Amino acid sequence: MLLNDGTIWSMVVSVLDLAPVVPVVVVRDAADAVPLAQALVAGGLPAIEVTLRTPAALDAIRAIAGEVPEAVVGAGTVLTPGQVTESVAAGARFLVSPGWTDVLLEAMQASGVPFLPGVSTTSEVVALLERGVREMKFFPAQAAGGTAYLKSLSGPLPQARFCPTGGIGLASAPDYLALPNVGCVGGSWMLPEDAIATKDWARIEALAREAAALSADGTCR
Repeated sequence: MLLNDGTIWSMVVSVLDLAPVVPVVVVRDAADAVPLAQALVAGGLPAIEVTLRTPAALDAIRAIAGEVPEAVVGAGTVLTPGQVTESVAAGARFLVSPGWTDVLLEAMQASGVPFLPGVSTTSEVVALLERGVREMKFFPAQAAGGTAYLKSLSGPLPQARFCPTGGIGLASAPDYLALPNVGCVGGSWMLPEDAIATKDWARIEALAREAAALSADGTCR
């Protein structure tokens, strides 16, 4: 599969390296999935996390996977081995969980797709490193200590890389992106509910483009 810049997805080393921001999407109407994904991709955000919080989520993943080849669609809020199986069957290219257990981790490792298990403590990070997992979701980022906490982890645990998610917006994202152990951030500020309700895909594309241009110093790339 080709991304917008011609990169072959199978050659991409990590989800964390696709874009500075991974949109965290809650789809309530599966009919919105394709135009929403098209707007995000056009704005420069190809990695799209569709959360399994609504009955429409799996249909949304299936639609994006089938009709928006430039997108790298993933499933978020993955909580059970059954959801791992359903998500991959629907076309999810990566998996994200807010936390992890041994049972869930084994299912994600066996899925054949990249995954980001959620952590919020040092012990959880060490436990995942022991299991060979080096890329993680830091959640809920702001509530769990924010940039100060992640900066503290970079010294003793430099091999761990994170996608912090939770409470991050346009203004705070560059502070996270400046950290050496952060590959990207997750967020939903480019997906205002009123824009989705009115199907204002042009507005979402513009907000996505603004997010895609973020750099660690807060300037456009």
